[in-house]
Amino acid sequence: MTGFLGGFARDEADLFDEPETYVPEHLPEPGPFLEGEAVLTGDEHAAVHAIAREVFEERSVYDMTFNYNLARLNRDTRHPTAGFRYAVERDDPAVLRAEFTPTTPFCPQSNTLTIGAFRAWNGLSDRHDYSLVRVRVAPMHQRADSINDRLADLEEQYRETGTIPDEPGAPGADRPTDADGPRSPF
Repeated sequence: MTGFLGGFARDEADLFDEPETYVPEHLPEPGPFLEGEAVLTGDEHAAVHAIAREVFEERSVYDMTFNYNLARLNRDTRHPTAGFRYAVERDDPAVLRAEFTPTTPFCPQSNTLTIGAFRAWNGLSDRHDYSLVRVRVAPMHQRADSINDRLADLEEQYRETGTIPDEPGAPGADRPTDADGPRSPF
């Protein structure tokens, strides 16, 4: 399969790293949400990201700009500073932190994608060994504060109820949308 980049046809294999690999030069630097925690690298990062790919596929967490599973962004060599980085909380190794760095500071999908990622990870908790996966968007995004406030609210509701907020039948699902935009359908 060929793609088009910069005026030259390229084989898709040249555009993406191999699945389940850790290529640090094609990943964003860990941001402040992961600071002080046990940042995953090497095989540990690759293993967690393989789970991300599976839960994102099942929950349809897709980047519509690129038309692929959001986890594939980590392997896209055209965007070496975008994607997910992970850390295990030092004080509670049953908690995973996932920080998403979008391709641009104004990525219009960042709210939907991070909420979808939160719901996929925690709604399919039988697929991994973490009691909670906390998700945030990197501070380089223009709406990082409001998006991360919404994610913190969802996380708090999840901790209190054990259900994914805003899914049909979940406590608080009938809450109005926030002022920054509609709630994600994930």
